[in-house]
Amino acid sequence: MSSSLTRSSAATARGSAPKPRCSCCWPLRSRTSRRCWWPSGATVSLPRPLCHEAPRARSARAGLPNRLPTALFNSGFWLKRSSYEEQPTVRFQHQVLLVALLGPESGGFLAWSTFPAFNRLQGDRLRVPLVSTREEDRNQDGKMDMLHFKLELPLQSTEHVLGVQLILTFSYQLHRMATLVMQSMAFLQSSFPVPGSQLYVNGDLRLQQKQPLSCGGLDARYNVSVINGTSPFAYDYDLTHVIAAYQERNVTTILNDPNPIWLVGRAADAPFVINAIIRYPVEVISYQPGFWEMVKFAWVQYVSILLIFVWVFERIKIFVFQNQVVTTIPVTATPRGEVCKEHLS
Repeated sequence: MSSSLTRSSAATARGSAPKPRCSCCWPLRSRTSRRCWWPSGATVSLPRPLCHEAPRARSARAGLPNRLPTALFNSGFWLKRSSYEEQPTVRFQHQVLLVALLGPESGGFLAWSTFPAFNRLQGDRLRVPLVSTREEDRNQDGKMDMLHFKLELPLQSTEHVLGVQLILTFSYQLHRMATLVMQSMAFLQSSFPVPGSQLYVNGDLRLQQKQPLSCGGLDARYNVSVINGTSPFAYDYDLTHVIAAYQERNVTTILNDPNPIWLVGRAADAPFVINAIIRYPVEVISYQPGFWEMVKFAWVQYVSILLIFVWVFERIKIFVFQNQVVTTIPVTATPRGEVCKEHLS
């Protein structure tokens, strides 16, 4: 014991400040209490089980602000994907490709499109229909809300339509958070075993995303024609090729119509009618947020959680000291130049 006190006195004599020492490492004064030297120089009498627990609890509270960012970063602290609602700017481009499937006795199919090269490839199977379209802005907000499309295909008395394949192309634009300009399409296909007189469709032109859009800049990757109308080759108008190339896009539109209506009972000289109403609804757009939006989201999370933790632990500290949960004995602080000794009784 004398050697330990001598080393402490020598260290103090050399000018170094005495380090706080817990009497747990010193001989016990009693079985129920111990005396500890704290950095403030006060001597605190603690019950024996709390002699080690108090410094640990204090270190845990001190490490809380440092661990809080780590916990937030591991729990989605940064906003990597966000979404918003926007009604797109959609306009019908008046590009149509029609294939009408006939019964076996009528010779296969009839076809027509607004592309002259495709029509030249059809020969005797070309049949020019009567097409009327009208776009409507119901809420007068400057954006079209729906398309009224009607096609009347003249038929001979021996021709009967069993199925229809129809492609309509649109100009599709987004401007609010993500700027997107593309050309898209609506593909309609219906077939029935009974010859029909009319096909009625009432559906929505819905946006499909395979990945979120970029927040900054103009995305014009798909601002190209869905059908290469200048090509003289039949392969470029083949529906399997057109659909396959279209599905390779990350952003597409589809015609969502769960219940097309097939009407039967056509008169001998009546045309086959396709009557379609296509709506342009409000879409939920998924996009990658920009830098400042990510910073704002992270700052709001950090401050809101930090303030709660600071308030809770401040109340705990006030409760501990006001209710004397830990028994303390204030003593005069020892000057830095004096020797710190424990007087054993």
